[in-house]
Amino acid sequence: MALTPRLDLRQSQTLVMTPQLQQAIKLLQLSNMELAVYVEQQVEQNPLLERDDAGVPVGEEGGAPAPAEAEADTNALRGLDRALSDTESRMSEVGASGEDLGFETGDVTPARDPADSALAFEAFGDWGRGDGGFDDGLDSLQDRLSTATTLRDHLTRQMAVDLPDPAQQVIGTQLIEMLDDAGYLIGDLAEVATTFGCDVSAVEEVLSRLQQFDPPGIFARSLAECLALQLRDREELDGAMRALLANLDLVALGDTEALAKACDVSRKDIIDMLSEIRSLNPKPGLAFDSAIAAPVTPDVIMRPQPGGGWLIELNTDTLPRVLVNNQYYARINSAAKSADDKRYINDCFQSANWLAKSLHQRATTILKVATEIVRQQEAFFVGGIRYLKPLILKDIAEAVGLHESTISRVTSNKYMATPRGILELKYFFGRAIGGQADSVPQSSEWIRHRIKGLIDAEPEHDVLSDDTIVTLLGREGIQIARRTVAKYRDAMGVPSSAQRRRMKRIRA
Repeated sequence: MALTPRLDLRQSQTLVMTPQLQQAIKLLQLSNMELAVYVEQQVEQNPLLERDDAGVPVGEEGGAPAPAEAEADTNALRGLDRALSDTESRMSEVGASGEDLGFETGDVTPARDPADSALAFEAFGDWGRGDGGFDDGLDSLQDRLSTATTLRDHLTRQMAVDLPDPAQQVIGTQLIEMLDDAGYLIGDLAEVATTFGCDVSAVEEVLSRLQQFDPPGIFARSLAECLALQLRDREELDGAMRALLANLDLVALGDTEALAKACDVSRKDIIDMLSEIRSLNPKPGLAFDSAIAAPVTPDVIMRPQPGGGWLIELNTDTLPRVLVNNQYYARINSAAKSADDKRYINDCFQSANWLAKSLHQRATTILKVATEIVRQQEAFFVGGIRYLKPLILKDIAEAVGLHESTISRVTSNKYMATPRGILELKYFFGRAIGGQADSVPQSSEWIRHRIKGLIDAEPEHDVLSDDTIVTLLGREGIQIARRTVAKYRDAMGVPSSAQRRRMKRIRA
């Protein structure tokens, strides 16, 4: 068979993700704070984009292009929408269709700002008002924070007073740097001695001085030493306590009889000693932890209306707004001489308009999904967690006409301020658990709440096993497996029945 070149015509279908569509998908899963950072980067890179810090609605005073000026750009968007519509069936398999992102075919003003649309839905006027109030004032936590003293600063100040010898201060500075966040000393003293060319005894002498610093228990090399340092500071470190600290494994097991024998004291004395141990701080360094959890900023705000029902709106305080500077575009476009310059200017103009349109569609999609969540979880806002409805992404997707993966992106890293607190949108989703044939299935969140409630209310001198919890839940009409109870209990950080029984025996 001869090998000769030839031409073949083949037809195939491929799924192409345009950069604009990838950008729209990326914007959906960003929170408002992350979105603000992204928009700031785009403003720095695109000379035609401006921040709307004054809150002027886009489309006024240099905002969106007039219809005649934006005709070419609108036609380009129509072409993209038609392309998205042609591939919708294939795109829906991966959850990335243009329709799923809220794009509509037809005339769209690209640079319209979300604030320019009716993004506050005064919906469900016949709803009952939820219990509890909502504070309209969202004060910044940082405004009330003072500069915190770190653990290393606290120790360095003490060292300047208690260690006047410069050589000891050098060693002490190195030992301070070897502390972990809990205040424990990590590393080998011999290596410190080698580094500074001194004896290990000199390093141990400095360490002994440092272990007398505040907070008590600092610079310990083990849990037993940390507890011993604190007991020494209280002048309660006697022989029995030393024996108890040497048998912390028995303390963990709750074997009071063995501890009484090891310490040569009565069981009552052991109970008192264990109570003293529990009053100590096993991680003294964490008292100076200056890491402050960033406050959660809601993306959606839900407010009760005076006449009943809810007002659902986007948090415009954190929603970034952009303007497309058409005057600057017209001026530099007419002054451009080379084809490369014109191509760059047009690319910037299309990118700016697409970003503005994507921000608008993102806001509309988030509000649409949040509104449907509130509609389906009405009973929760009125009656509390007992009435939290089992809900999956498919339920919301079918109600709003979007793909499940789009709902997943919209609800990721998004929070809603409600009369019952600031809750993540993912909080409202949970599969149905164990209802009997004649009862309504319960949400997994409510089941976890009930398990925690039963354990918190268990008898003083007894504990509820997982099997007993299954029986109690069954009496409430909730059929659930023992392994599910154990899984939920572990997820909440609740010890097993054996561990809780041991802890109660120690406290008895």
